[in-house]
Amino acid sequence: MVGDGHRAAGTSLRAAQDEAGVPPGIWKGRGLAAVGLTAGDVVTERQAELLLGEGRHPDADRIESELLEQGKSPARARRATVLGRPIEHNRSPKTEKAKERIPWLGMHLVFRPPPTAHIAWALMGHEIRLVLELCQDIARDKTLEWLEDAVAQIRWKGGGKHRAGIRDGLIVAVFRHYESRAAESKPLLHDHALVSIRVRRPDEKGTWGNLSADSMLAHIVAADTLFTLFFMEEVSARLGWAWEPREVTPGRRPVMEIAGIDQRLIGWQSTRRQQIEDAMSVLTAKYEEKHGHAPGERAGYALGCQAADRTRPPKRTELLSLTELRKRWRTSAIRAYGADVVDRLAQRARAAAAAVWARVRPVVDIVLAAVDVVAVVYVMRGAFKRHHLLAEARRHLSYVLRGRPHEPGLDERIVQAAVDGYTRPASRRMMTADLRALYPRDTEDQAVLRPLTRKRTASPYERARLAAGALAARVHATRRAERLGSRPRPYAVAVPAASRSHPRPFHTGPKSGRLLEPETGVDVDTVEQTRQTFEAAAAKLAATLQDSKRARAAAYGLRSQPAPATTPQPHAQQPGTQHTPGRTTGGVT
Repeated sequence: MVGDGHRAAGTSLRAAQDEAGVPPGIWKGRGLAAVGLTAGDVVTERQAELLLGEGRHPDADRIESELLEQGKSPARARRATVLGRPIEHNRSPKTEKAKERIPWLGMHLVFRPPPTAHIAWALMGHEIRLVLELCQDIARDKTLEWLEDAVAQIRWKGGGKHRAGIRDGLIVAVFRHYESRAAESKPLLHDHALVSIRVRRPDEKGTWGNLSADSMLAHIVAADTLFTLFFMEEVSARLGWAWEPREVTPGRRPVMEIAGIDQRLIGWQSTRRQQIEDAMSVLTAKYEEKHGHAPGERAGYALGCQAADRTRPPKRTELLSLTELRKRWRTSAIRAYGADVVDRLAQRARAAAAAVWARVRPVVDIVLAAVDVVAVVYVMRGAFKRHHLLAEARRHLSYVLRGRPHEPGLDERIVQAAVDGYTRPASRRMMTADLRALYPRDTEDQAVLRPLTRKRTASPYERARLAAGALAARVHATRRAERLGSRPRPYAVAVPAASRSHPRPFHTGPKSGRLLEPETGVDVDTVEQTRQTFEAAAAKLAATLQDSKRARAAAYGLRSQPAPATTPQPHAQQPGTQHTPGRTTGGVT
């Protein structure tokens, strides 16, 4: 609540926050109305102590005093302020394993934008800083709303084994911090969201209970990707910037960054990350020596947590306001890379955005997206659940759209297409990729694709991208073959009908499927007769040309060449289309 500073004894919370240079916390969530709070209200020290420390009503002191005035006993007055089961139950000697149970009253979520957003927020003008903070607020609130609507569940009946959706929503206390915990202060705009586990059941009484932890924790990665997607869209809509992928660790998933931001500034800002990576390399080497192979996704995450704990520096004792921090950051960046790099950040971001939008077409193909998502998740995990596909679908949208807004529910449509068309049950709760639907029947294609999923020398994500690219190319080839097979013959023409007195039935066009009505003046018999006439004339002309060619060859002693094929080739370009060399769509379209 007071940043990374130390609060002196006897100092009020608001005074300590002013000294630390952090704003006061605010309440968020749709569950605030049930406890008499409003979104945007300041989090007081007593409210946090009651709700997040004791699991009681934020206004428990007033409620308890009123009940005591009415003649209620102190025990009953206190019990009336408890939301759900009191934490004293965990310390009861009658409770099974009472000494091992620890009261759990909140969940800590951190919302942090990509590194280049921290650089723009710290080094650019005051107006851009306010816009980026607004984008952070909107993306965070939308992510919390999704957690309330689609993820949050409460224990329900049967000893808490069943789950049900919550009645109102979540109660969240949000605290904003401005700097990282590195030895030298660096910009790090992030929000700490403390989610209370006290929520109401969806029954008539609206009784209080505990939030299901496994449901929330299982969807943390999907919430992280959704927050990044929302933040990218808000920044692009309000500032006109674009995004591009940046590979942080070779063989790992890329990170979306603001296009045009000097990459050297990322190293200047991410000193804490460099410390973790240095420790991570040592831990990874020990893991490979012990197990004989590189760590997987779960093992890599565990090693990253160990590296972060081992390199965590102590809290700073010097407290500065945001204005003083911004001046210090700007001076440090200019000293390291020059005033020209710092002063032209916004200009270069706008120029880079224009270049990105010129070469990238932000179009999402649901079928190709579903193939890409299933291939990546299957190679990375083998067996997976729906929320794994959802997180990867949002990563796919971030890469393809580059900050352009997406249609609401598009990520769910991609996941549903993947589940329906390219997955099969692997167990009672898990699913896996349906290889018969993903892999073509041609044995040559299978020989190319299958080793990509089993190549141990490459990283899992690298193998996943290779397999997804090969499958996407197969879909493109299939679609192109279908288009070429249904293309109308170039010599088929239509002429006006001589009479409209005899209407004919509807006919379907061979390419677009549109109906050809008799009112358009097209007589089918006339068209067919004209087509046959043209075919006969073309055949006669071709025979004449062939005879003259043979005569010339005999006269001059030339070797006869085979006649050219008249059927369209697979690589032939369709009439009316043009190809621009060097121009790519920048992703799956």
